[in-house]
Formats: sequence, structure tokens, C-alpha cells
Amino acid sequence: MEHRIAFKVYYEDTDSLGVVYYANYFKYLERGRSEFIATTGREVAEWNDAGYLFVVHSLEAQFRRSLKLGETFDVVTTLELPSPYRCRFQQRVERDGEVCVKAQVDCACLDAAGNLIEVPDRFREMAVEPATSPRLRRP
Repeated sequence: MEHRIAFKVYYEDTDSLGVVYYANYFKYLERGRSEFIATTGREVAEWNDAGYLFVVHSLEAQFRRSLKLGETFDVVTTLELPSPYRCRFQQRVERDGEVCVKAQVDCACLDAAGNLIEVPDRFREMAVEPATSPRLRRP
């Protein structure tokens, strides 16, 4: 399943050059993952309350084009499950179909005590087949 959500660049997102500061793309990606998770029928906080915590284990990103103040863009997210305990989110930040940033974010699934637990079945239902390479996929 592919999930797409639109956002807008605000002044607070930009640096002195009027483009999005690189670290703010990670906020956009986080929002995209949170909205993707909400499509499971539970918000992130509800999964947390049910004993499932999703923590970022690793992240790889490629920056291709900058976004500027006032522009609108989409965060596109898909889910892969490379192990019973880990979610891999393949994400793109797109402006008018052009990929500005692409990222691969691996999240571990933990219980409240910080122990690895299996990803919920609902996530398995939403996952796509993983790419043949563990590196970032091309759009």
C-alpha cells in the first residue's frame, strides 16, 4: 500500500537562503510515517498504549532538490517488513511528481520495557514486497 499526504513549506521550515533546512525533511518524513500508521486504524499513540513502540533504528536519505517557502509537496510512504521485528519505510518527498528527497527508515518494534517484539499483524497486511537491494530504491 502506498500512502500520500500533502504539506506546505512554512517560513519556520526554511534557512537563510529561503529553502527547507535539511533536518526539517526528517520532520516531514516522520509526519508521513505517522499518517501512514494511522491508516492501520490506530494512531501512533494508540499503538503505544497497546504496547507497541516504533523507534527509529536507522535512516538513509538522499537529497536531490530543495523545497522553497510556500511550495506544496507530498510525502509518499510504503512499508516493507525485512524481519518480524522491524518496519522499513520507503519514503519520498515529491513536488509535482519530482523526487526531492528519498529515504529509507528502519524502525524497531519494542514493548514498553524496550524489548524487541513482533510487528503487529495489521502492519504485515499493509506491507509491500521488499526491494531486492537493501539500499534505497529508485522512484
